[in-house]
Amino acid sequence: MSALFRIWLLRGLAAAFETLAPFVLFQRTAQAAHERLLRWLRFLDNAPLCVPIADALHRLTTYEYATDLGGARLSQRLMLAAGLVKGDGFANEDEALHAVSAGDNIMPGWRIVPALAGPVEFGSFTRHPRIGNTGTVVWRHESTRSTQNRVGLRSPGARAAARFLGLNRSKLPKEFGINIAASPGVANIDEQTRDVVESLEFFLDAGVRPTWFTLNISCPNTEDDPQGYQLEAETRQLCSAFIQSLRAREVEIPLWVKISPGLAPEQYHTLMQVFSDVGVRAVVATNTLPKPSPDDDNVHAGLGGGELHPEALNSVRLLLAEKNRKRYAIDVIACGGIVDGASLREYKRLGVKAGQYWTALVFRGPFAAAIIESELARHERRLRAFHRESLA
Repeated sequence: MSALFRIWLLRGLAAAFETLAPFVLFQRTAQAAHERLLRWLRFLDNAPLCVPIADALHRLTTYEYATDLGGARLSQRLMLAAGLVKGDGFANEDEALHAVSAGDNIMPGWRIVPALAGPVEFGSFTRHPRIGNTGTVVWRHESTRSTQNRVGLRSPGARAAARFLGLNRSKLPKEFGINIAASPGVANIDEQTRDVVESLEFFLDAGVRPTWFTLNISCPNTEDDPQGYQLEAETRQLCSAFIQSLRAREVEIPLWVKISPGLAPEQYHTLMQVFSDVGVRAVVATNTLPKPSPDDDNVHAGLGGGELHPEALNSVRLLLAEKNRKRYAIDVIACGGIVDGASLREYKRLGVKAGQYWTALVFRGPFAAAIIESELARHERRLRAFHRESLA
């Protein structure tokens, strides 16, 4: 397919979505739209021909930038971040395992989303199932192209998620990640470590071999653990145990770690030192930013998208400066406010090779990654043309 055809196709798709969204999608609350989306994903995962059609549309629109990143070989530089394809919440493990045995789709979107969007990070998955927070847990801010959520690490639990994906491993995408979160509310670091390692081993025992694992040590959307485990000793122990377990099983899958925005420079320096010492291959910067929810100033919800972008950009800048200063062999993956070509360009200028997105799906549609790449490519072509004219 010619580059020109792809450009015009993506322009048309972007214009169509942005024209229709205010009348079709944004008439509903973000919560109602999110719930409807999950129902559609559950249906589309197994609807006849939907996955092949989605895969064909992806190949028709995608920009491929093969790159070695964080110990993995990726075909695209934009990945869908964890948080969408994460699975249903359950009250306990028996209920979750029973649902898997009954043939239920406990992870809506596990087939259709990668077929349409490309590389996806599944999760976050905690060791034990979590219902998550109840009531309204998702909001959007259209003026800044931002979202907020306090889903609360809803999860079927790592054992059930691993069994579900293991039973369906012949249909898993070629590129995907598994995000494992430290269990909120567990104060003892040894218990945290045991939970993380057990979660990892469930996936390995089920024959699930993702392209990368991500250890999420920052989740601001749970009331039982608002700060996460980003202290030096705790982070070192969690990451070391994770990597030692992979090595003991002779599994060569890289570990990435997802961290918070808004930390002090010294904290980012310490984290990079820890990651280098134990063998973490990439750091994902950042998770959402905790801010008061639109419904209750006393309850925090994680802010993503446009309003997160300045904080995430600053975190990436600090991490890259430390990486370059110490010559760490750790890649920095941008995550925060990649909603258009301009925001991706800002990260690229810092030296970032790849990024993750989520809010862009809400405001740019299912072809968000390809649309963002086309906007960046268009800008770069114009810039090259300007330089040629300046030299003529």
